Amino acid sequence: MLTALIMAGGSGERFWPLSTKERPKQLLKLVSDKSMIRETVDRILPMIPAERIFIGTNIIQAPAVKEELPFLPEENIIIEPAFKDTAAAIGYGATYIKEHLKENGELTMVVLASDHLIKNEDNFRKRMETAVNSAKKDGSIVTLGIKPTKPETGYGYIEVDGECYIGEPAVVRRFWEKPNEERAERYIDAGNYLWNSGMFIFEIKTILEAMEKHMPKHYAVLEDIGEIIGTNKIIEGNTQDQIKEKFEEFEKMSIDFGIMEKADNIKVIPVDFGWNDIGSFPALEDVFDKNENGTICKIANLIEINSKNNIVLGNGKRLIATVGINDTVVVETENSILVCHKDEAQNIKKILKELKI
Repeated sequence: MLTALIMAGGSGERFWPLSTKERPKQLLKLVSDKSMIRETVDRILPMIPAERIFIGTNIIQAPAVKEELPFLPEENIIIEPAFKDTAAAIGYGATYIKEHLKENGELTMVVLASDHLIKNEDNFRKRMETAVNSAKKDGSIVTLGIKPTKPETGYGYIEVDGECYIGEPAVVRRFWEKPNEERAERYIDAGNYLWNSGMFIFEIKTILEAMEKHMPKHYAVLEDIGEIIGTNKIIEGNTQDQIKEKFEEFEKMSIDFGIMEKADNIKVIPVDFGWNDIGSFPALEDVFDKNENGTICKIANLIEINSKNNIVLGNGKRLIATVGINDTVVVETENSILVCHKDEAQNIKKILKELKI
Protein backbone atom coordinates (compact mmCIF):
# COMPACT_ATOMS: atom_id res chain seq x y z
CA MET A 1 0.00 0.00 0.00
CA LEU A 2 3.01 2.27 -0.44
CA THR A 3 3.16 4.97 -3.10
CA ALA A 4 5.39 7.95 -3.87
CA LEU A 5 4.86 11.51 -5.05
CA ILE A 6 7.99 13.19 -6.40
CA MET A 7 7.75 16.97 -6.60
CA ALA A 8 9.27 18.09 -9.90
CA GLY A 9 7.80 21.47 -10.72
CA GLY A 10 10.66 23.68 -9.55
CA SER A 11 12.23 26.24 -11.85
CA GLY A 12 15.87 25.88 -10.75
CA GLU A 13 16.49 29.60 -11.18
CA ARG A 14 19.73 29.62 -9.19
CA PHE A 15 21.33 27.30 -11.76
CA TRP A 16 20.99 29.54 -14.80
CA PRO A 17 22.33 29.24 -17.46
CA LEU A 18 22.50 25.45 -17.07
CA SER A 19 18.89 25.41 -15.94
CA THR A 20 16.02 26.59 -18.16
CA LYS A 21 12.25 26.62 -17.75
CA GLU A 22 11.96 23.55 -19.94
CA ARG A 23 14.90 21.73 -18.31
CA PRO A 24 15.37 22.97 -14.73
CA LYS A 25 17.74 21.58 -12.11
CA GLN A 26 15.91 18.28 -11.58
CA LEU A 27 16.38 17.41 -15.27
CA LEU A 28 20.10 18.19 -15.33
CA LYS A 29 22.93 15.69 -14.98
CA LEU A 30 24.40 17.91 -12.32
CA VAL A 31 26.19 15.50 -9.99
CA SER A 32 26.43 12.26 -12.01
CA ASP A 33 25.70 10.79 -15.43
CA LYS A 34 22.00 10.62 -14.52
CA SER A 35 19.54 13.47 -14.17
CA MET A 36 18.62 14.31 -10.59
CA ILE A 37 15.02 13.20 -11.07
CA ARG A 38 16.17 9.86 -12.51
CA GLU A 39 18.43 9.39 -9.47
CA THR A 40 15.46 10.13 -7.19
CA VAL A 41 13.26 7.55 -8.90
CA ASP A 42 16.01 4.91 -9.01
CA ARG A 43 16.60 5.49 -5.29
CA ILE A 44 13.08 4.40 -4.34
CA LEU A 45 12.49 1.68 -6.97
CA PRO A 46 13.73 -1.03 -4.57
CA MET A 47 10.88 0.00 -2.24
CA ILE A 48 8.11 1.10 -4.60
CA PRO A 49 7.37 -0.28 -8.10
CA ALA A 50 7.27 2.08 -11.08
CA GLU A 51 3.49 1.88 -11.46
CA ARG A 52 3.10 3.35 -7.95
CA ILE A 53 5.54 6.24 -8.42
CA PHE A 54 3.93 9.54 -9.42
CA ILE A 55 5.58 12.79 -10.55
CA GLY A 56 4.05 16.19 -9.84
CA THR A 57 5.12 18.70 -12.50
CA ASN A 58 3.77 21.36 -14.87
CA ILE A 59 2.83 21.50 -18.52
CA ILE A 60 6.14 23.14 -19.53
CA GLN A 61 8.36 20.46 -18.02
CA ALA A 62 6.08 17.43 -18.52
CA PRO A 63 7.50 16.46 -21.96
CA ALA A 64 11.08 16.34 -20.63
CA VAL A 65 9.95 14.43 -17.51
CA LYS A 66 8.23 11.81 -19.66
CA GLU A 67 11.33 11.56 -21.86
CA GLU A 68 13.55 11.12 -18.81
CA LEU A 69 11.28 8.50 -17.16
CA PRO A 70 9.82 6.48 -20.06
CA PHE A 71 9.22 3.43 -17.84
CA LEU A 72 6.62 5.27 -15.74
CA PRO A 73 3.00 5.04 -16.94
CA GLU A 74 1.99 8.27 -18.68
CA GLU A 75 -0.93 8.74 -16.31
CA ASN A 76 1.54 8.82 -13.41
CA ILE A 77 2.78 12.22 -14.58
CA ILE A 78 0.51 14.59 -12.64
CA ILE A 79 0.36 17.99 -14.33
CA GLU A 80 -0.43 20.86 -11.97
CA PRO A 81 -2.25 23.55 -13.98
CA ALA A 82 -0.93 26.40 -11.81
CA PHE A 83 1.77 26.96 -9.19
CA LYS A 84 0.04 27.36 -5.84
CA ASP A 85 2.91 26.20 -3.59
CA THR A 86 3.44 22.89 -1.80
CA ALA A 87 0.16 22.62 0.14
CA ALA A 88 -1.85 22.60 -3.08
CA ALA A 89 0.70 20.39 -4.88
CA ILE A 90 0.76 17.74 -2.15
CA GLY A 91 -3.01 17.89 -1.61
CA TYR A 92 -3.65 17.52 -5.33
CA GLY A 93 -1.11 14.71 -5.62
CA ALA A 94 -2.71 12.84 -2.69
CA THR A 95 -6.19 13.29 -4.17
CA TYR A 96 -5.09 12.21 -7.65
CA ILE A 97 -3.30 9.11 -6.38
CA LYS A 98 -6.23 8.14 -4.14
CA GLU A 99 -8.65 8.40 -7.07
CA HIS A 100 -6.27 6.77 -9.55
CA LEU A 101 -5.30 3.69 -7.51
CA LYS A 102 -8.74 3.15 -5.92
CA GLU A 103 -7.49 0.46 -3.56
CA ASN A 104 -9.07 -0.81 -0.39
CA GLY A 105 -7.13 -0.05 2.77
CA GLU A 106 -4.97 2.92 3.72
CA LEU A 107 -2.46 4.22 1.19
CA THR A 108 0.82 5.44 2.65
CA MET A 109 2.47 8.16 0.59
CA VAL A 110 6.11 9.22 0.49
CA VAL A 111 6.67 12.80 -0.70
CA LEU A 112 10.13 13.59 -2.06
CA ALA A 113 11.86 16.44 -3.86
CA SER A 114 13.18 15.55 -7.32
CA ASP A 115 16.45 17.47 -7.03
CA HIS A 116 18.18 16.41 -3.82
CA LEU A 117 21.44 14.51 -3.54
CA ILE A 118 21.59 11.52 -1.18
CA LYS A 119 24.95 9.77 -0.94
CA ASN A 120 24.03 6.72 1.17
CA GLU A 121 20.98 5.27 -0.56
CA ASP A 122 20.80 2.07 1.53
CA ASN A 123 20.68 4.20 4.67
CA PHE A 124 18.01 6.38 3.04
CA ARG A 125 15.75 3.39 2.36
CA LYS A 126 16.31 2.09 5.89
CA ARG A 127 15.20 5.41 7.43
CA MET A 128 12.30 5.60 4.99
CA GLU A 129 11.05 2.19 6.17
CA THR A 130 11.15 3.43 9.75
CA ALA A 131 9.15 6.50 8.73
CA VAL A 132 6.56 4.43 6.88
CA ASN A 133 6.10 2.13 9.88
CA SER A 134 5.73 5.13 12.20
CA ALA A 135 3.15 6.79 9.95
CA LYS A 136 1.10 3.58 9.73
CA LYS A 137 1.39 2.76 13.43
CA ASP A 138 -0.09 5.91 14.96
CA GLY A 139 -1.39 7.96 12.04
CA SER A 140 1.32 10.58 12.37
CA ILE A 141 2.74 12.87 9.71
CA VAL A 142 6.44 12.02 9.59
CA THR A 143 9.25 14.12 8.19
CA LEU A 144 12.96 13.42 7.90
CA GLY A 145 15.25 15.89 9.66
CA ILE A 146 18.88 16.26 8.68
CA LYS A 147 21.44 16.29 11.47
CA PRO A 148 23.13 19.70 11.00
CA THR A 149 26.84 19.85 10.23
CA LYS A 150 27.13 23.64 10.40
CA PRO A 151 25.03 26.72 11.31
CA GLU A 152 23.37 26.90 7.90
CA THR A 153 21.16 29.95 7.27
CA GLY A 154 19.67 28.66 4.02
CA TYR A 155 17.47 25.94 5.57
CA GLY A 156 14.42 25.88 7.80
CA TYR A 157 14.86 24.06 11.11
CA ILE A 158 12.82 21.57 13.11
CA GLU A 159 12.92 21.79 16.91
CA VAL A 160 12.60 18.39 18.59
CA ASP A 161 10.86 17.91 21.91
CA GLY A 162 13.74 16.58 24.02
CA GLU A 163 16.82 14.73 22.84
CA CYS A 164 16.97 13.31 19.33
CA TYR A 165 18.75 10.22 18.10
CA ILE A 166 19.58 9.15 14.57
CA GLY A 167 16.92 6.83 13.16
CA GLU A 168 14.45 7.18 16.05
CA PRO A 169 11.13 9.02 15.60
CA ALA A 170 10.81 12.07 17.85
CA VAL A 171 8.00 14.48 18.59
CA VAL A 172 8.25 17.84 16.82
CA ARG A 173 8.00 20.89 19.05
CA ARG A 174 8.09 23.53 16.34
CA PHE A 175 9.14 24.39 12.79
CA TRP A 176 11.36 27.45 12.40
CA GLU A 177 11.95 29.59 9.33
CA LYS A 178 15.45 30.19 7.94
CA PRO A 179 17.48 31.83 10.74
CA ASN A 180 20.22 34.44 10.74
CA GLU A 181 23.75 33.23 11.50
CA GLU A 182 23.57 34.01 15.23
CA ARG A 183 20.32 32.10 15.69
CA ALA A 184 21.59 29.19 13.56
CA GLU A 185 24.62 28.89 15.85
CA ARG A 186 22.29 28.72 18.86
CA TYR A 187 20.33 25.94 17.18
CA ILE A 188 23.51 23.94 16.63
CA ASP A 189 24.66 24.44 20.24
CA ALA A 190 21.24 23.37 21.59
CA GLY A 191 21.54 19.96 19.92
CA ASN A 192 17.81 19.37 19.40
CA TYR A 193 17.39 21.17 16.07
CA LEU A 194 17.42 19.53 12.64
CA TRP A 195 17.43 20.85 9.09
CA ASN A 196 14.04 20.60 7.43
CA SER A 197 14.54 18.27 4.44
CA GLY A 198 11.08 18.75 2.91
CA MET A 199 10.51 14.98 2.80
CA PHE A 200 7.22 13.71 4.24
CA ILE A 201 5.60 10.35 4.90
CA PHE A 202 1.95 9.87 5.84
CA GLU A 203 -1.21 7.96 5.09
CA ILE A 204 -3.25 9.80 2.47
CA LYS A 205 -6.21 9.72 4.83
CA THR A 206 -4.09 11.47 7.49
CA ILE A 207 -2.93 14.37 5.32
CA LEU A 208 -6.42 14.98 3.93
CA GLU A 209 -7.87 14.99 7.45
CA ALA A 210 -5.18 17.49 8.47
CA MET A 211 -6.14 19.71 5.54
CA GLU A 212 -9.80 19.47 6.45
CA LYS A 213 -8.96 20.64 9.98
CA HIS A 214 -6.26 23.25 9.35
CA MET A 215 -6.88 24.28 5.73
CA PRO A 216 -10.64 23.90 5.17
CA LYS A 217 -10.67 26.05 2.02
CA HIS A 218 -7.96 23.89 0.47
CA TYR A 219 -9.82 20.76 1.49
CA ALA A 220 -13.07 21.97 -0.11
CA VAL A 221 -11.24 22.54 -3.41
CA LEU A 222 -9.64 19.09 -3.19
CA GLU A 223 -13.05 17.48 -2.66
CA ASP A 224 -14.29 19.15 -5.83
CA ILE A 225 -11.20 18.06 -7.75
CA GLY A 226 -11.67 14.48 -6.51
CA GLU A 227 -15.18 14.47 -7.95
CA ILE A 228 -13.91 15.87 -11.26
CA ILE A 229 -11.24 13.20 -11.57
CA GLY A 230 -13.78 10.48 -10.82
CA THR A 231 -12.86 7.28 -12.56
CA ASN A 232 -10.71 8.91 -15.29
CA LYS A 233 -7.24 7.41 -15.41
CA ILE A 234 -5.84 10.03 -17.76
CA ILE A 235 -6.76 13.68 -17.22
CA GLU A 236 -7.16 15.49 -20.51
CA GLY A 237 -9.36 17.87 -22.43
CA ASN A 238 -12.38 19.19 -20.56
CA THR A 239 -11.35 17.46 -17.33
CA GLN A 240 -8.04 19.34 -17.28
CA ASP A 241 -9.86 22.63 -17.90
CA GLN A 242 -12.16 21.98 -14.94
CA ILE A 243 -9.21 21.18 -12.66
CA LYS A 244 -7.40 24.32 -13.82
CA GLU A 245 -10.43 26.39 -12.91
CA LYS A 246 -10.57 24.83 -9.43
CA PHE A 247 -6.81 25.35 -8.94
CA GLU A 248 -7.32 29.11 -9.10
CA GLU A 249 -9.32 28.81 -5.87
CA PHE A 250 -6.27 27.57 -3.92
CA GLU A 251 -4.56 30.08 -1.68
CA LYS A 252 -0.81 30.08 -2.33
CA MET A 253 0.62 28.45 0.80
CA SER A 254 3.40 26.04 1.77
CA ILE A 255 2.69 22.71 3.44
CA ASP A 256 4.95 23.81 6.32
CA PHE A 257 2.87 26.89 7.07
CA GLY A 258 -0.50 25.30 6.33
CA ILE A 259 -0.09 21.96 8.13
CA MET A 260 3.28 21.29 9.74
CA GLU A 261 3.28 24.37 11.98
CA LYS A 262 -0.27 23.66 13.20
CA ALA A 263 -0.83 19.91 13.44
CA ASP A 264 -0.17 18.07 16.71
CA ASN A 265 0.65 14.66 15.23
CA ILE A 266 4.00 15.52 13.63
CA LYS A 267 7.06 13.37 14.13
CA VAL A 268 10.59 13.72 12.79
CA ILE A 269 13.27 11.10 12.25
CA PRO A 270 16.84 12.44 12.49
CA VAL A 271 18.85 11.03 9.56
CA ASP A 272 22.45 11.06 8.37
CA PHE A 273 22.49 9.65 4.85
CA GLY A 274 24.54 12.37 3.14
CA TRP A 275 21.73 14.74 2.14
CA ASN A 276 22.30 17.91 0.14
CA ASP A 277 19.59 19.94 -1.57
CA ILE A 278 22.12 21.39 -4.05
CA GLY A 279 20.41 24.76 -3.72
CA SER A 280 23.00 26.80 -5.61
CA PHE A 281 26.33 26.48 -7.43
CA PRO A 282 28.43 26.81 -4.20
CA ALA A 283 26.70 23.68 -2.86
CA LEU A 284 28.71 21.71 -5.43
CA GLU A 285 31.72 22.20 -3.15
CA ASP A 286 30.23 19.51 -0.91
CA VAL A 287 29.94 17.13 -3.87
CA PHE A 288 33.04 17.32 -6.06
CA ASP A 289 36.75 17.09 -5.32
CA LYS A 290 38.85 20.23 -5.77
CA ASN A 291 42.09 20.59 -7.70
CA GLU A 292 45.39 21.85 -6.30
CA ASN A 293 44.06 25.43 -6.43
CA GLY A 294 40.91 24.60 -4.48
CA THR A 295 38.85 24.88 -7.67
CA ILE A 296 36.05 22.61 -8.86
CA CYS A 297 36.30 22.06 -12.60
CA LYS A 298 33.65 20.05 -14.46
CA ILE A 299 33.55 19.44 -18.23
CA ALA A 300 35.98 22.25 -18.93
CA ASN A 301 39.46 22.76 -20.36
CA LEU A 302 40.79 25.14 -17.71
CA ILE A 303 43.95 27.19 -17.21
CA GLU A 304 44.30 29.00 -13.86
CA ILE A 305 46.87 31.73 -13.20
CA ASN A 306 46.96 33.25 -9.73
CA SER A 307 43.41 31.96 -9.29
CA LYS A 308 41.90 29.75 -6.59
CA ASN A 309 38.72 28.47 -4.93
CA ASN A 310 36.58 28.82 -8.05
CA ILE A 311 33.77 26.72 -9.54
CA VAL A 312 34.15 26.32 -13.30
CA LEU A 313 31.54 24.46 -15.36
CA GLY A 314 32.04 24.37 -19.11
CA ASN A 315 30.61 22.55 -22.10
CA GLY A 316 33.98 21.14 -23.14
CA LYS A 317 34.15 23.03 -26.42
CA ARG A 318 36.35 26.01 -25.50
CA LEU A 319 39.28 26.81 -23.29
CA ILE A 320 38.45 28.71 -20.10
CA ALA A 321 41.26 30.73 -18.54
CA THR A 322 41.14 32.61 -15.22
CA VAL A 323 43.75 35.18 -14.18
CA GLY A 324 43.69 36.64 -10.67
CA ILE A 325 40.17 35.32 -10.05
CA ASN A 326 39.16 33.89 -6.65
CA ASP A 327 35.93 32.59 -5.11
CA THR A 328 34.05 32.90 -8.39
CA VAL A 329 31.52 30.80 -10.29
CA VAL A 330 32.10 30.56 -14.06
CA VAL A 331 29.52 28.69 -16.14
CA GLU A 332 29.62 28.35 -19.91
CA THR A 333 26.82 26.93 -22.05
CA GLU A 334 26.17 27.00 -25.79
CA ASN A 335 24.41 30.37 -25.56
CA SER A 336 25.46 32.06 -22.31
CA ILE A 337 28.32 32.71 -19.89
CA LEU A 338 27.86 33.39 -16.19
CA VAL A 339 30.54 35.00 -14.03
CA CYS A 340 29.44 35.39 -10.42
CA HIS A 341 31.09 35.75 -7.01
CA LYS A 342 30.15 32.82 -4.77
CA ASP A 343 28.67 35.19 -2.19
CA GLU A 344 26.23 36.46 -4.82
CA ALA A 345 25.04 33.05 -6.04
CA GLN A 346 21.60 33.46 -4.46
CA ASN A 347 21.05 36.47 -6.74
CA ILE A 348 21.51 34.58 -10.01
CA LYS A 349 17.73 34.25 -10.31
CA LYS A 350 17.52 38.04 -10.72
CA ILE A 351 19.12 37.60 -14.15
CA LEU A 352 15.93 35.90 -15.33
CA LYS A 353 13.90 38.95 -14.36
CA GLU A 354 16.25 41.11 -16.41
CA LEU A 355 15.87 38.73 -19.32
CA LYS A 356 12.10 38.56 -18.71
CA ILE A 357 12.04 34.78 -18.97
